[in-house]
Amino acid sequence: MAGCCAWKCSVCGTRGGMRTLTQLQQNSKVIQDFTLTTLASIPGLFARLTYLASLRDLSSGRYEHAGLAALYPDEAIQQALQLCHEQIFERILETPLSSQLEDLRACLAGMEGGLPSAVSHWRRMEAYRVFLPEAAPDYLKELFCSNLRALLEILEEEHSLAHSAA
Repeated sequence: MAGCCAWKCSVCGTRGGMRTLTQLQQNSKVIQDFTLTTLASIPGLFARLTYLASLRDLSSGRYEHAGLAALYPDEAIQQALQLCHEQIFERILETPLSSQLEDLRACLAGMEGGLPSAVSHWRRMEAYRVFLPEAAPDYLKELFCSNLRALLEILEEEHSLAHSAA
């Protein structure tokens, strides 16, 4: 019988199961560290998605996190943060729109300039497009953007009604 690394991985097609197992364990440590020390302190899914997207360089698609870089290999960080990004993105899409609205309202209210300014900017510039995970299927990206446009329109309408009533 060949050694433990002689089998071929059914996921990636490479030989070296021990290396794959080690990589999975490393990624798991990075995810656990990141979620417990960083994401847990950020309230709300949209705020977490905003933070994760801010870690990604828009020209290269690579994630940068100084704290994790001091502790883990770059490949593990890239894979772990990409997975976290995708999971939060998907969790938002699984959340009812009414809950998404409340979460988005809280997220935008905490931004510089406040809720009305953030809503206006996000609608005009479609700033939420930077939140899309690269590997997400196109239909989920389209759903997310469609939902965000509707939610932002609701928030803008609420502000207009409140402003005109005052």
